[in-house]
Amino acid sequence: MRHIKTSSGCCCGIDTHAHVVPEDFPAYIGAEVPADWPSMAAAQACHRSVMISGKVYRTVSDKCWDTGKRLVDLEAMGLALQVVSPMPELLSYWMKPAAAKQLLRFLNDQIAGMVNDGGGRIAGLGAVPLQNIDLAMRELEYCVKVLGFDGIEIGSNINGVPVGDPKFHPFFAACQEMGAAVFVHAIRPAGMERLVGPAQLQQVLAYPGDVGLAAASVITSNLMERYPRLRLAFSHGGGTLAMLLPRLQQGWQVFPALAESIEAAPVEQARKFFYDTLVFDTPTLRHLVDTFGATQLMIGTDYPFNFHDRKPVERITEAGFDKGTTMNLIKHNAERFLARLLETTQ
Repeated sequence: MRHIKTSSGCCCGIDTHAHVVPEDFPAYIGAEVPADWPSMAAAQACHRSVMISGKVYRTVSDKCWDTGKRLVDLEAMGLALQVVSPMPELLSYWMKPAAAKQLLRFLNDQIAGMVNDGGGRIAGLGAVPLQNIDLAMRELEYCVKVLGFDGIEIGSNINGVPVGDPKFHPFFAACQEMGAAVFVHAIRPAGMERLVGPAQLQQVLAYPGDVGLAAASVITSNLMERYPRLRLAFSHGGGTLAMLLPRLQQGWQVFPALAESIEAAPVEQARKFFYDTLVFDTPTLRHLVDTFGATQLMIGTDYPFNFHDRKPVERITEAGFDKGTTMNLIKHNAERFLARLLETTQ
């Protein structure tokens, strides 16, 4: 494995939050094409537009599918490994299960191709149709046992139902049994009707709120108490969870109903999750380490979209952590989340 030093001196970072969009989408195989089946349209040089329901959802660069260009950027970012997952909108929970299964199988095979072309520097998180738990568990098995992925990406809600809802517990039991890491990313967040301004505010403001509520739902449903070996991570630094957690902890101590329904202290449960470092702010990053622990944060960049962290390793090294904490955030915590040990040099 090649190791490229950045100005921070690190050459071994692991990015757990990066996305893939295919260069094109297949034709739907079936009697009636779903209205929201995605397609690609030409855009400016080195870009294509993702079309959903006849509208441009997002215009993306060829770095979304060009593994060679991605690898060049990893060198400059000081990354030894990047873990890729689908652009969240492609999770397609709102499609009929059979159609979503077809699309996600295509995406998973595309990711497998990128992993194969990555020379050991790309790893994959697959996608599953969680609107149908039986189909989701079958695709989970395909991702882990056939494609060899480290785990899967899921949305913060499935058609408005939070990931902590007990209806999903059998699926998480299967993830634990297969040793699959689970990365929870914001998707179609609540609260959009309260935002005033351009559509990009969904990513900027609404995503963190939905991730925070998703993480809280996992605590209040006691998911980690049921499945203690589950490896679960939340995007965007856990969103608003760090601010919600003191209130949830105090409520658990004050209200008998909460103490009865939540089986372990919220703070203790929250420190069992993993979180990415994608918060764009050094004091916030320090606060997350203080709140969740130096063993639970790991690099996340949102590469290759415009709104991504271009210097993730330097952001960590400049935060003033001790050497052990710094290396935890740069690579060791991600190794634990992925259940793999990389041969990296410092």
